[in-house]
Amino acid sequence: MEMSEASGLEGLYRAQGPRLWRALVAYSGDPEIASDAVAEAFAQALSRGEALDEPERWIWKVAFRVAAGALKDRPSELEPEHGFYEMPEEALVMAGFLRRLPAKQRAALVLHYYADMPNPRIAEILGITTATVRVHLSQGRRRLKHLLEDSDD
Repeated sequence: MEMSEASGLEGLYRAQGPRLWRALVAYSGDPEIASDAVAEAFAQALSRGEALDEPERWIWKVAFRVAAGALKDRPSELEPEHGFYEMPEEALVMAGFLRRLPAKQRAALVLHYYADMPNPRIAEILGITTATVRVHLSQGRRRLKHLLEDSDD
């Protein structure tokens, strides 16, 4: 890898790394999974070098897929630990609600509302169609609304 490629990825890491990490924490509810997914995505990008036409898009896609794989591998009864990273109470509550949504709905909501990505880009990251993204957003919003309303009772 040439020095300019490494510098480009370093700049991308500085610009997008924290935002990507926060999006993955919202998606997974687990700072450790988020950290591992960001690290793995950037490590894979470094190893691919010039083969990446659009590194930022590729890194987001890989990071979400790594996090999704980590969530599948984790026993369902295992709750994430937040002890080493202090999150505001509201963020912990919202992460708890998001965790109760199916993975694709949760990812679509995080990418749309937190990462401010358009539906075609979300579709690319999740490996689904744009129409399916719209369905996941609609169903996720509806489910999240019901969860929030039920918690008020």
